[in-house]
This record gives sequence, structure tokens and C-alpha cells, in this order.
Amino acid sequence: MDFPIFCPNPESLLQSGADYAQNLSSGSIIALVGGLGMGKTHFTKGILKGLGSEEVVTSPTFALLQEYRSGRLPVFHFDLYRLESEAAVLNLGWDDYLEEGGVVVAEWANLFPNLFPPQTSWLEIVEEEGGRVIRRTA
Repeated sequence: MDFPIFCPNPESLLQSGADYAQNLSSGSIIALVGGLGMGKTHFTKGILKGLGSEEVVTSPTFALLQEYRSGRLPVFHFDLYRLESEAAVLNLGWDDYLEEGGVVVAEWANLFPNLFPPQTSWLEIVEEEGGRVIRRTA
């Protein structure tokens, strides 16, 4: 997949997630960065679609973690926005999920960058005139 990806509408953001999912494998870790309403959860919905899941994907903002196990790979969807420390993230079983062999998707990953292993794929979603742009970041 070539970056940056321009997404003029929510449907293209969903499709970008589905396309991105085609190259995911067991142990993939995706760190999503972007402001409120940028489409992090919508992109994640696309990932689930691309992995063959028909589950309804909801934002884990208040639950902090959603698990989806019906697709080609299980997906563990974290929202780190409401957590106040690395210890709080670890208390969710963070290390166990990283080792489980599914796909970890973490929104607001920039709040706790030290928790992510080197092989993490960092993606930033930003607003640009006429839509959103997904960029791979370091």
C-alpha cells in the first residue's frame, strides 16, 4: 500500500482500512494517531471488514478495549485516550494481547509510545481540504 492515502469521504476511509488489512498477519500492531473525529475507528472498521469480520465495530472509548474474533485474525481494538498512565494500559492486559497472535489496533497510540514494540506500524490520520489523509509515520 502506498502512502499517503487521500480519503475524500468516509467510504474511502473504510475501504483504505479494508485494503490495509490484506497485508496484515498474526502479530501485526497498528498505532493510530489523529485528533478527535479524524476517522481512527472508521479505519478500524475497514480493517475488520478486510479481515472478513461482519461484527459491528464500535469505538472502545468507554470500554477501553473491544475484541473481535470472527475474521481471518482476531482484532484487539484499544482506545488509550482515557487512560492516565502506562500502568493503566498494562493493567488491561496489554502485553498479553501483544503476544496473543492477533492484530492489535490502538487509537491515541501517541499518548504511550514507549509501550509499542519496534515492529509497530504507525499511521496518522489528518484532515486536509476535501477529506482525510493517512500517513505512515516513524
